[in-house]
Amino acid sequence: MKIRVVSSREEIFTLNPNERIVHLAFRPSNKDIFGLVETCPKVEVIQLPKSYMRTVSKSIEMFLEMQRIQLIEGDVWGHRKDINEYYSIPSSVIEKIKEMKIEGKAAEEIEAKVSRESKLNPGMVAYILNKETPA
Repeated sequence: MKIRVVSSREEIFTLNPNERIVHLAFRPSNKDIFGLVETCPKVEVIQLPKSYMRTVSKSIEMFLEMQRIQLIEGDVWGHRKDINEYYSIPSSVIEKIKEMKIEGKAAEEIEAKVSRESKLNPGMVAYILNKETPA
């Protein structure tokens, strides 16, 4: 599973329209979010760093909710944009999530344990849990 890392406003309009998970590494304005949704109609998740999350307007939150797009707080730890524009979630993390789901562990327990071990935030773990292993 790959997360497309976007580090500037200008980059939004050059994205592949099939992107599903996007991490914005800059403080987006309402216009930036609308532009992203317009450029990538299949987007399912927009991830923002914690400090930027607090600046997102209620109107944008409502807009994303109506579009069924999840707004998740989180970072792409140790990722270097100059080397690769995508951050890959290791398959070992996805396998761990699947294993714990098969073992019958509660979603909250899976989110807490995996996020602690992998530096992924619980919201992203929940997304993977629902996406990779439909209930």
